[in-house]
Amino acid sequence: MLNLVCVQTFLSVMEAGGIRAAARQLSVSPATVVEHLDRLERDLDAPLMVRRRAAVSLTPQGAAFAPLARALVTTAQQAQRLIATIPLRVAASSNVGTYILLPLIAAFEQSQGCHVELWLGSNPDVADRLSTGAADLALMEWWDQRPGFTAHAWRQEPLMVIVPPGHPWGSRSAIEPAELAQERILGGERGSGTGTLLRGCLGEIFHQLQMVPGFGSTEGVKRGVRAGLGISIVLASSVTDEIAAGQLVSVPLGDLALNKSLWLVTPTPLSGPVTQLADFLCR
Repeated sequence: MLNLVCVQTFLSVMEAGGIRAAARQLSVSPATVVEHLDRLERDLDAPLMVRRRAAVSLTPQGAAFAPLARALVTTAQQAQRLIATIPLRVAASSNVGTYILLPLIAAFEQSQGCHVELWLGSNPDVADRLSTGAADLALMEWWDQRPGFTAHAWRQEPLMVIVPPGHPWGSRSAIEPAELAQERILGGERGSGTGTLLRGCLGEIFHQLQMVPGFGSTEGVKRGVRAGLGISIVLASSVTDEIAAGQLVSVPLGDLALNKSLWLVTPTPLSGPVTQLADFLCR
């Protein structure tokens, strides 16, 4: 199999008229140029150039190969341009995508000049899209360690207790975890990850909680809390606007810090564009 780097070196030597001149053009050492030529001649099992101290010239085999070499490099460049136009496919859990990821994706597109195709859904559906090849990269609230993928702890996002304005807790500096059992807690949808986190942090208190699923999304939960249907525990980033507008009130949970791990998951091995996006998101 021909190495395209060696093919490009052959063309550079031919066009520059010498090994040293080609080395300067390619920003490599003359020894590297010679190594590339040697490898190409071994792969083709034919001498391609007569190498003299001051200049080089093509052998008959080299002259026959030259137009093919140009075609190979041109095809490779066309392939790179074509692949670069295909959007990166990112799947993210709804909360991560809606409240955290959107400005990051916009900044990546602007800085790198490429397009990202974003899909938002539940955590199980995001995992399924990644497994079936429908996504190149995923941002999730949990990861089940299925084989063939690499998961990185992307960031820790704080959770907060939210209540409607006028709620008795709204004027308190903090509440105790055990007091959560006194209220209906809106949310807890399948695959949200919040229930698992609360179970680990609250211990036996978790089993006393009055969880009310069925609100479908964090937006539904927030509106339910505003309407006085209960309280909730949500990502802090999801209620920034409502708290600033006085539509919701956050209440500290004693000395207990609730932080949810968010995961960046990619196939193994990584492609170049996916690596570029992953590195950008992890800055």
